[in-house]
Amino acid sequence: MSQVPSSETPRRAGFARLAFERAGERTVVRTALAHSPLRLLTPRNHGHAAWAYTSSFGGGLVDGDSLHLDIDVAPGASAWLSSQGANRVYRSPSGCASDVSARVGDDALLAWVPDPTACFTGARYTQTLAFQLAPTASLVVADIVTSGRSASGERWAFSHYASTLRVHVGERALVDERWLLDPTHGPLCERLGRFEAMASVLLVGPALATAREALLARVTALPVTPRADLIPSASPLGTHGLLLRAAAVSVESLVRTTHDWLSFLPALLGDNPWARRV
Repeated sequence: MSQVPSSETPRRAGFARLAFERAGERTVVRTALAHSPLRLLTPRNHGHAAWAYTSSFGGGLVDGDSLHLDIDVAPGASAWLSSQGANRVYRSPSGCASDVSARVGDDALLAWVPDPTACFTGARYTQTLAFQLAPTASLVVADIVTSGRSASGERWAFSHYASTLRVHVGERALVDERWLLDPTHGPLCERLGRFEAMASVLLVGPALATAREALLARVTALPVTPRADLIPSASPLGTHGLLLRAAAVSVESLVRTTHDWLSFLPALLGDNPWARRV
């Protein structure tokens, strides 16, 4: 009997779980479990922190993909999480989604610093980043979205991009915001003009107090220059956090800027994750 092809979009639901714990002077990966299309890589490094990288089969998200990453960082542990390459989102009329849910224990550090997200023509993408911190936990988040394949003439040509960031410290909400880029609110190319990428960098917790103070002073001291190639801003979140923003005319320069802002991280991790790639 012949089978009638389904008109519904095939869906790939991927789930991954990572758990980090302190073992003596080092942090180790206690759990690394992933279901296709998600993959996890946990390379060794020379520092005391544990590293992990996410990847997906197929080189990006296709229509119907829904991915979820669950993270636990035990008290006293330090973890670096990134991606093996850019988060590419292909044409997806039904939409794609990616969710990260993390819990960070007392005196622990989590650095979530993936490569940029690039949504191609016709892509519909929604992501949620949710972090629950213990009162003395520390968190670094860096999130970059680009215009897409601008070299091929695709600039801000996606159909929908939404990003939600939630951070709770104990019972208190520190950050709860949502970015929405949708051409139904006006042509994206006209609204974003000459800029090719935008970034958010968040620093929270006692381990980052010195870095926050230095970055706040550095960014607020920058002169305001008309038609600058990079426009940054800095917003203190009480005495506990700092939220940096930037828009740039070049993806490469924005990536360099975020790495420069986070140049304190190798000392906290005991090794430099940007010196070598997986």
